[in-house]
Amino acid sequence: MKPKRRIITPVTAALLALLFALPAVAEPLPGANVESLLKLARDVNPELAAMRHEAQAASERINSAGALPDPMLRTELQDITRQGTASSVNLLPGTAGSTKYTLIQAVPFWGKRDLRRELAEAEAQQAQGRINTSWEDLAARIKTSYAQYYVFSRAEILTRELLDLTQSLEKIAQARYASGLVPQQDVIRAQLEQTGIRSDLVELENAVHHSKVRLNALLYRPATAPLAAPVMLRTLPAILKQDQSSLEDKLHARNPQLSTEAARVNAATKNRELVYRNRYPDFNLGLSPLQTGNRVDAWGMMVEFNIPLQQSSRRSQEREAQFMLAAAESRRDATRNQLLADLAENLSELDATRRIENLAQNSQLPQAELSFKAALAGYENGKVNFATLLDAQRLMLKARLDALKAQGEAQKRLAEIERLLGEDL
Repeated sequence: MKPKRRIITPVTAALLALLFALPAVAEPLPGANVESLLKLARDVNPELAAMRHEAQAASERINSAGALPDPMLRTELQDITRQGTASSVNLLPGTAGSTKYTLIQAVPFWGKRDLRRELAEAEAQQAQGRINTSWEDLAARIKTSYAQYYVFSRAEILTRELLDLTQSLEKIAQARYASGLVPQQDVIRAQLEQTGIRSDLVELENAVHHSKVRLNALLYRPATAPLAAPVMLRTLPAILKQDQSSLEDKLHARNPQLSTEAARVNAATKNRELVYRNRYPDFNLGLSPLQTGNRVDAWGMMVEFNIPLQQSSRRSQEREAQFMLAAAESRRDATRNQLLADLAENLSELDATRRIENLAQNSQLPQAELSFKAALAGYENGKVNFATLLDAQRLMLKARLDALKAQGEAQKRLAEIERLLGEDL
C-alpha cells in the first residue's frame, strides 16, 4: 500500500513563507553600558578560561599529593634448577624450589602526607588568586576604556552641536554684513572657526574608533566589530577620603594580589616544614608469602628505611626553604605597602575630580553660558565684536568638555579603587 502524499495548501505555503521571511531577533549589541561589556568579557576571554583550567588542575593535585604511592609486587623464584636435579629450567612458580612474593608499600614519615596536601592546597589557592587578579585587572581596563569611549563619543556630540551653533553665528554675521553693520572679516572668521571645529571632529571620530578597537581587543572580538553607542556612565558611590580606613580593611580582606601573596607565604611555610621533616626516615613495609610447590607454607615481613646521613645537603635544602619563605614574606609586605599607597592616591584623585566636575557644572558652565548669551546679544546690537562672541562660545564648550573629562577621570579612578578592593562598589 502506497503512503499518502501530503498536500500543502496555498494557505499553508503562505504561512510558511511568512515564517521564513520574518527576521531573526538579534541580540542587542554590547556597549550601551559597562555591565554588558564585563559580562561578555567574563564569558569569552580565553586567558581567563585558560587560568580557570589551570586552577582546576591545581585543585585536582590536592588529593594525589597526600595519597600513598602505589604498592609494588616483587616475585623471586628460588632454586629454579632444584639443586641441579632438574633437566631443564622452568620459570613457572610451581616448578621452582620456592617462590617468594613480596608486596611492598612505601610509607612516608608521620606528617609528611598532610604537609604535601596542605602545600598543594596553598598552590591551588595561588592559582585561584591569579584568576581573580587577572579578572580585576581586565575589568579595570574595560571600565577605563568604556569611560574613554563615552567621553570621546559625548565630546563628539558636543562638538557637532558647537558646529551647528557656529553655522548659526555665520548666518547672523552674513545678515549684519549684508546690512553694512559689520565687516566681511566676521563672516570669514566664522567660516575659519567652522573649519577648526571640523578638524577637531576628525580627531574625535578617530579617538572614538580607537576606543572601540581597544574595547573589542579586551573583549576578544574582531577590531571592527560593532558596539552600541554608550548611553551612560556608572553612578559614583559615595566614597570620601574619610572612608580610607574602612577601605584599607576591605583591601586587606579581599584584594586578590594580597590573597595570592598570602597563599604563596603559606606554601613556602608548608614547604619549609616538609623539608625539615626530611630529617626523619621514610619506610618501606613488605609482606612476603613463600610458595613451595602449589602451597604457601611460610610468611615473612620486611621493614626498610632510608638513613638520613647527608646532613650537609639537607641543611642546604633547609636554608633554601627558609630563604624562600623570607622572600615570600618580603614580597607580600611590599605588595601590601604599594597597594595601600595606590588606594590613597586614587581616593585623593577621585575627590579632586569630583570637585573639578562640580566647579565645571555648577560654576564654570553657567557663567560661560551667560557670557555667551550676553556676547550674542551685544553682537546683535553692535556693542561687542565678533572675536568676543567666538571667545565666549569657546569658553562654553571648554566648560562642558572640562565637566566631561572630569567624569571620565572619576570613572577611571573608581575602576582602580575597585581593582584594589577586589569588588565593585
